Amino acid sequence: MGHKYTELTFTQAVQQVQRQMGSRKGYEKWNEGPDFAHRLSNTEAEFIALRDSFYMASVSETGWPYVQHRGGPTGFLRVLDEKTLGFADFSGNRQYISVGNFQTNDRVALFLMDYPNKRRLKVLGRIRQIPADDIESLVKLEDPRYRARVERGFYIDIEAFDWNCPQHITPRYSQEQVSEILAPLQSELADLRQRVADSVSAIRDSQQVAPLGQGPLALTITSIRQLTPRVRAYELRDLNGAPLPQISAGSHLQVPVQILPNQVEYRHYSICSNPARHDMYEIAVLLEPEGQGGSMAAHRDYQLGTVLNCEYPDNYFQLQTHPHTVLIAAGIGITPIKAMAQQLQSKGQSFELHYAGRNAREMAFSERLKRQLGAQITLYDGSRNQRLDLHQVLKSMSPSAHVYGCGPGRLLDALQHAAGQQKISSDRIHIEQFHVSRQAGDKSVQLHLRLSEKTISIDEKTSLLNGLQQAGVEVASGCNSGNCKTCVIRVLDGDVDHRDSVLTESERDKRLMCPCVSRAHSDHLVLDL
Repeated sequence: MGHKYTELTFTQAVQQVQRQMGSRKGYEKWNEGPDFAHRLSNTEAEFIALRDSFYMASVSETGWPYVQHRGGPTGFLRVLDEKTLGFADFSGNRQYISVGNFQTNDRVALFLMDYPNKRRLKVLGRIRQIPADDIESLVKLEDPRYRARVERGFYIDIEAFDWNCPQHITPRYSQEQVSEILAPLQSELADLRQRVADSVSAIRDSQQVAPLGQGPLALTITSIRQLTPRVRAYELRDLNGAPLPQISAGSHLQVPVQILPNQVEYRHYSICSNPARHDMYEIAVLLEPEGQGGSMAAHRDYQLGTVLNCEYPDNYFQLQTHPHTVLIAAGIGITPIKAMAQQLQSKGQSFELHYAGRNAREMAFSERLKRQLGAQITLYDGSRNQRLDLHQVLKSMSPSAHVYGCGPGRLLDALQHAAGQQKISSDRIHIEQFHVSRQAGDKSVQLHLRLSEKTISIDEKTSLLNGLQQAGVEVASGCNSGNCKTCVIRVLDGDVDHRDSVLTESERDKRLMCPCVSRAHSDHLVLDL
C-alpha cells in the first residue's frame, strides 16, 4: 500500500543503498496510507499537455536499456484518461529500436522536462501499439498542423509516476520562449534608442554646430565613455538609425578633427566595437598632448550630438582564419585586438590574448575582456612587475599558429625581434602600428624629385609625406602609419630608414618606401616623382 512509484523502483538493493546513505527512513512513510501516484490529476495533465518532447526508455531482449527522444507539436503526448497516455509516433531514422524492444518487453519509462521552470515528471507504464487498422484511434492522435508522417500510434497504461526535485536542472529555453521573454526588452530598447536619437537631435539643434568633415558617411556621437584617465570612447551611429556598413575585425574609421579653426584633417582610429554589431561603431581615443593634435582636438570638440562626416571603414589589418591565433596588445593597441578576440570567440575559434599596460587603471577594456574571455586572456600590469615575455609566448605556441600584435613601436620591434630569433616566418607575424614616433637620430633631409626636377627640404619634425604634400606634390595617402602601402614611392638614390610594417623585404630590396613613416639615414633621397 502507498506510493506506487516507490513500490516499483525501491527494490531491496535500492533500499539497502538508501540505508547506507541515510535516506531510507525518510522514504518509509511514503508507503503508509492509501495507494497514490498512479492516477493522473489535473496537475500532471496540464504539465503533460504543455510538453513538445519527452525521453522514452525501453529494455531489449539482452537486458540493455535504450533511451530515445520523442518530439512533436506541443501536446502531442495526449492524456486520454487518468490512467492512459497516447501519442503519435512520427517517422524518424528508421532504426526501430524502441519499437522492436516493445515487441518482447512492454515496460516503458518516460522523462518529461520543463527546463525553463526546472520541473520534471517521471512516468512508468506498459506500452501497447495501436493496430494499424484502427484508423479512428490513430486519427485522434494526429495533429493536422504538424506535417510529419505518422508511422504508428502507442497507448501507455500508467503504473506509477513521480515528480523529481529541481536540483541540477539547467534552465533552457525554446526560440519561442526566448522571443517572448525578449519582447518587452526589445520594445524598451527601441524606445530608449528613439529617446537617445531625440536627445541627440535636440542637443545638436541647440548647439547649432556644423558637421565636421566632408566624408560620405555621416555619423553622430550618441555616447561618450571615459575608459581610463587618458582614453575616451565614442559611440557613433547613423543619423537616422540605419544599419552601418558591415566591418570585420581590424577595421578602422577615418574621422575628421579640427586641428586649427580652418584646418580639418582626418585621423585613423580602429573600430573596437564587436564586428557583429551593425547599429554602431565605437572608437577609443588616447589623449596625446605631445602628438600631432588629432587626439587633443577629439577630446576637446567631440560632444554628444556632434556630426562627423567620415570616410567609409577600411581594413589594413585583416584577421584571417588559422588553427590557433595569438593576440598581443599593449596600451591603446588593444582597440583592434579587442574586436579580433570578440570575432574569434563568436566563431568558436582557438585563440589567446596577451594584454600589457603600465598599470591596471590605464588598460582600457581590461575588466570587460576578463569577464568575457576568462582563461583566454592574460593581463600584465606593469605597476605590479608583471612583464609580457614575448619569447616565451612565441616559444609555447604551435607551429601553425599566427600572431597579431598592436601597440607601441617598442613592443612591435620586440615582437619582430623575438620572432626572428626563433626563426618564425614573417608570414605568421601580423602587426599594426598607429604611428611611428620621432627618434633621437632624426634629421632634416633633402628630397630630389627626378621627374619634376624639384628639391624639397624637410625638417626633422615633419614626415616626408607631409613635406611633399605641403610642397604641392601629389602623393596618394591612406593610413599615414605605414600599414597600407597607399603612399609607396620608388627611391632612386639614398639610404632609406624603413619604419613601416607593410613592405616585404623583397619590396624594400626593390627600393620602395613608405614616406608617411620612413625617413633617411643619408642627408638626401632621390625619388621617382
